[in-house]
Amino acid sequence: MLAVVPSATLYGLDGRTIRVEVDVAPGLPGFTVVGLADTAVQEARERVRGAIRNAGFAFPPRRLTVNLAPAELRKTGASLDLAIAIGILLGSEQLRAGSAPVALIGELGLGGEVRPVPGTLPMVAALAARRIPRVVVAPAAVAEGRLVDGIEVIGAATLTDAAELVRGRRPRRGPVAKPRVTITGPAGSEGASQPTPPPLPVDPAPDLGEVRGQAGARRALEIALAGGHGLLMTGPPGVGKTLLARTIPGLLPPLDDAAALSVSIVASAAGEGPMTELRRRAPFRAPHHTLSYAAMV
Repeated sequence: MLAVVPSATLYGLDGRTIRVEVDVAPGLPGFTVVGLADTAVQEARERVRGAIRNAGFAFPPRRLTVNLAPAELRKTGASLDLAIAIGILLGSEQLRAGSAPVALIGELGLGGEVRPVPGTLPMVAALAARRIPRVVVAPAAVAEGRLVDGIEVIGAATLTDAAELVRGRRPRRGPVAKPRVTITGPAGSEGASQPTPPPLPVDPAPDLGEVRGQAGARRALEIALAGGHGLLMTGPPGVGKTLLARTIPGLLPPLDDAAALSVSIVASAAGEGPMTELRRRAPFRAPHHTLSYAAMV
């Protein structure tokens, strides 16, 4: 039997929708994954096999072929684990899907638990652009996914919970809290989110008022930031060039929705912890002058 489950993968900084096609056919037992899958996706065979067994389902002793479409797009990461497992359960008729289509994003542990993956924000945005009504993610990624408007994001802690959601039922879990952030625009959101760990601490930027002297450099810095110009500072070591540069994030206004979404997508793809709101502060990077081109990218 053939089962098709929508999912998504991270391609650079963009999310791309993936059709996970699972064919469960009679024959010698085997498990094949095709569709330009990298090592992490190929290793999903062992994670999915263990998760299905330990979640109380039966891994079918048949010939399994998993096709990740489109075939010409390279798939990376473990975001397709949950969709592959649900596709096997649907194809082996251990699970019957409900009427509404559901996309699935998440890494599976051998015990059947669903774990968050980097890039949840751009992947959920890609699914919303395809007008998929619901997506199932790990509970820790629910708040990040709900930053995207136009799609219902539901958390599933285990493979069993995800199977219940695919059936059209709700897992037995308590109510969740409302988010504290609402944005507008194509990628805005408003919805509930489960409690997540606090974000990583950010070092406060020094204030320009702490800089003594350098009146000309301070004036040039203010003009460059007000007009959106580039600024090149030269001088001997110790005169305050780095200190002036570190004051720039504190002088810039909060990012608008489009810029905040772009910065948040980069942070999500880099796996910088769970996100509960958009990054409104301008990012700051201080590469060393001996940095190579490859290291900078």
